[in-house]
Amino acid sequence: MTGIRLTAPAPGWSIDADVVVVGSGVAGLTTALRCAAAGLATVVVTKARLDDGSTRWAQGGIAAALGEGDTPEQHLDDTLVAGAGLCDEAAVRALVTEGPGAVRRLIGTGAHFDTTETGAIALTREGGHHRRRIAHAGGDATGAEISRALVEAVRSAALRTIENALVLDLLTDADGRARGVTLHVMGEGQHDGVGAVRAPAVVLATGGMGQIFSATTNPPVSTGDGVALALRAGAEVSDLEFVQFHPTVLFLGAGSEGQQPLVSEAVRGEGAHLVDATGTRFMLGQHELAELAPRDIVAKAITRQMHLQGAEHMYLDARHFGAAMWEQRFPTILAACRSHGIDPVTQPIPVAPAAHYASGGVRTDLRGRTTVPGLYACGEVACTGVHGANRLASNSLLEGLVFAERIAADITGSADGPRDAADGGPAPEAHPAGSPAVPLLTAESRTAIQRIMTKGAGVIRSAASLATAAAELEALGRTAGATADEGGRKDAVPGVEAWEATNLLLVSQVLVAAAREREETRGCHWREDRPDRDDDTWRRHLVVRVDQDLLPVVRTTDSSAFPPVRPGDPADSALPGLPNHPADAPEEP
Repeated sequence: MTGIRLTAPAPGWSIDADVVVVGSGVAGLTTALRCAAAGLATVVVTKARLDDGSTRWAQGGIAAALGEGDTPEQHLDDTLVAGAGLCDEAAVRALVTEGPGAVRRLIGTGAHFDTTETGAIALTREGGHHRRRIAHAGGDATGAEISRALVEAVRSAALRTIENALVLDLLTDADGRARGVTLHVMGEGQHDGVGAVRAPAVVLATGGMGQIFSATTNPPVSTGDGVALALRAGAEVSDLEFVQFHPTVLFLGAGSEGQQPLVSEAVRGEGAHLVDATGTRFMLGQHELAELAPRDIVAKAITRQMHLQGAEHMYLDARHFGAAMWEQRFPTILAACRSHGIDPVTQPIPVAPAAHYASGGVRTDLRGRTTVPGLYACGEVACTGVHGANRLASNSLLEGLVFAERIAADITGSADGPRDAADGGPAPEAHPAGSPAVPLLTAESRTAIQRIMTKGAGVIRSAASLATAAAELEALGRTAGATADEGGRKDAVPGVEAWEATNLLLVSQVLVAAAREREETRGCHWREDRPDRDDDTWRRHLVVRVDQDLLPVVRTTDSSAFPPVRPGDPADSALPGLPNHPADAPEEP
């Protein structure tokens, strides 16, 4: 345990619970609903409003073997191929076998998916899938519908929620076990200032870290807070070098920064073509699935074509859809494009890759347990082993569902679950005696981090670009806590912007350290100086902790399998699965 914490005031108030869930996307709310249904006092902490996380932005859908002729085994095969040799097969098998039932239970919660004329769930295809297995809602508003249904269920169940709250650090007891979190509630929350939720089970479902790059599809709240908290608490992270850049993000002009509009892969799934300025399709012959190749292959092909032609973007041509299909199937994307002066009905859409999804994160086992007892992670913040080196399209919402159920089952039924506050265990400490506080960066550092990462650790990387990025991040880190008299900037005042910038720096430094170590090209990690995949040396994972100075300590696993998160535990493949759920009827959570 590092015992390192952000510089922040001591908590001025506290709440006691059995479980605290940090995050309000599909992973967090599903976990919270399951725990509450089992009778546990559950508190949900979320950075903005309940429905403001990454889930609501998911356009394409949720992948599961729901269609006639499709099987979990076929879904497993497509996932393993996309993951480029680094998927944990036991984790993928859990995902694909438990996935269909989890989707049906989501429907039972109140989510409405698009249906065919016969009443069956309408399914489409996306990149890397050999079958139509993507369920969608509102045409291209799947995430918004899932978020709506789960938020309504949470409110109906009267779960305690704390909105507009940035999680700061993990509370631990003298044995190093998680016992809650500290958090800062902003303006409109139920409490003011820094407080604590004390609970013997902590679930991180904080989403991604896309804001470490200048252009991303992630919302502004995706600043890697959960990964940074876990690192400071001594947890291991893995596969952080594998950041997926979505191939088709609406190009808004050179130098555009912040959240960019996504053009869902489902548009290509319905038959749109990638073309250059002359109208030539350049994916033909590059992969058997052409435009529906896995995302890393399409993103690389677009980037390569841009470099060859000296262009800033390529085009996605779906004019042949016609106005009716655009309006019925992709109304959200149509509106976004038109708001930026592009009409997809009559014009090809300018697109370029942008940061989209972190395949790695806080390392967990198949129960969602991290290397810190009592701390769980689920959704994009976690590394379950499902995604390997490259996430298969639309597996993310499914992963959130399936592993949320697994975490809830473990919390409610295992020795690692909640212990009564009066069980005689050591009391948690918000600020353990002698624990170092991290000097904070100023708010302006956020833009500097994003530009360093975009230039040095973006779609295309090299030893030189990564070395430069590491040096520049280190130099930026040295400005934290410096005073004007020392030739640096003034001390950053503790607050949301400074805490976010400090989290972004830590996550960026760990990502760059891993990317420098992996001297090959695999999945969405593209080293132009190491263009080949090297299974003999690199078909294994990089696991990272930080030391007392917050410097990354990288080790390589012995094989493509993850070691247990607890010494002496059985391998994940030997862990029991969840109790069987009826597959033919939706269930309430």
